Amino acid sequence: MKYSVFLLLVSCSLFSQKHSKDNEVKKYVSQVNEDSLKSYIGKLVSFGTRHTLSSTDDPKRGIGVARNWVIRKFNDYAKNSGGRMEVYLQQEDIQPDGKRIDKIVNLGNAVAFLKGTDPNDKRIFLIGGHLDSRVTDVMNRTSAAPGANDDGSGVSAVIESARILSQSSFPASIIFVAFSGEEQSLLGSKQLAEKMKRENLQLEAVLNNDMIGNPKAGETGEINTRILRVFSEGLPYKDLDKKAMTIRNLGFENDSESRQLARYIKEVTEEYVKGLEIKLIYRNDRFLRGGDHTSFVNNGFPSVRLTEYYENYDHQHQDIRVENNKQYGDLPEFIDFKYLKKNVAANIAVLANLAKSPSKPEKVEMDVKELTNSTTLHWETPKSGIPAGYYVLARETDSALWQKKIFTTGLSMKIPLSKDNYIFAVQSVSPSGNLSVPVIPGIAK
Repeated sequence: MKYSVFLLLVSCSLFSQKHSKDNEVKKYVSQVNEDSLKSYIGKLVSFGTRHTLSSTDDPKRGIGVARNWVIRKFNDYAKNSGGRMEVYLQQEDIQPDGKRIDKIVNLGNAVAFLKGTDPNDKRIFLIGGHLDSRVTDVMNRTSAAPGANDDGSGVSAVIESARILSQSSFPASIIFVAFSGEEQSLLGSKQLAEKMKRENLQLEAVLNNDMIGNPKAGETGEINTRILRVFSEGLPYKDLDKKAMTIRNLGFENDSESRQLARYIKEVTEEYVKGLEIKLIYRNDRFLRGGDHTSFVNNGFPSVRLTEYYENYDHQHQDIRVENNKQYGDLPEFIDFKYLKKNVAANIAVLANLAKSPSKPEKVEMDVKELTNSTTLHWETPKSGIPAGYYVLARETDSALWQKKIFTTGLSMKIPLSKDNYIFAVQSVSPSGNLSVPVIPGIAK
């Protein structure tokens, strides 16, 4: 291809190079049901409290009956999966820690594992939210703690995703999980993340949904139903000391796997979900705070947090009460279900595209033998799936998002852009337009 044609290609923006939408994914996105979300949150609130230290055997109140109800919902939806969905309660007895656990407690994560159809595809994608709730005193396990938004909204996204995607036949696998122990220091997510690390599972993305249903700011009353934030960590937590020199030398401080996942979420969501913008937040979580995705980040898995644009502190970690004519507490009446519906649809669009895509291209590398103002990339075919081709992505070093996107059916490309001025990546694309997460190139040896 002539140099001038290359220039024409790379001058095109990301938006003029869009792949076509997948009709199957569009169908799943359209099935998100507002009434279903209301019913899930209403049921979760009806358990009175879901505090991690509350009863595990009371048939009406506490964390035990709540997690058993989630298991029943998962089992109902497993009937749609042709026997591919396994449902279980991951349990462990936790000893007192002198901090937020003051007695032996049976910790249980409600899990549904939807096995992929391709036995050679080992990829797993996970959606989670935390089941437990709290009030002002983190150790108060008796007062009413509805947890409608924190994190009934996240758990409702998990349950609705399981309902809809249980019908699917994707090559890769999806895990749906309602974590326990988040408010007591991320105990349930740590338990699962460490298990997956021990078993050397190929967990390629974690979508942690924590407070995705209340769009109103408490202090100002401002409402934003158009934006969902995605938090991602720029530098890898695991083995950072070993990777730091390479990251520094190549300028990849903004290109961790979690950050690539965040960019992917933005592209896919804004293509499939009308009226929703993804705002990328360049830190692992809210300032000086944490969520369940951090347990997976700490174990080396690409993980992000999805959360509403504003946090309403009047309705988060609050005793239920009225003061100065103001209602406090995390009650269902403060959920905007139309906003929640869009945010759940975003999760489904991302999970479906990931699980249906070919796996990432292998051994993506950049040639550096010669000093030139062009850049040559080459790669190998994915371990699983048969791609229709690949996108080569480019963005200027100070750009947050990919700016240029070039399609090829080959396994190499020479681009008339300087590696000094641009960051590059390569992603696989299926015949139906499903994209893998982009891969940043290493240096060819």
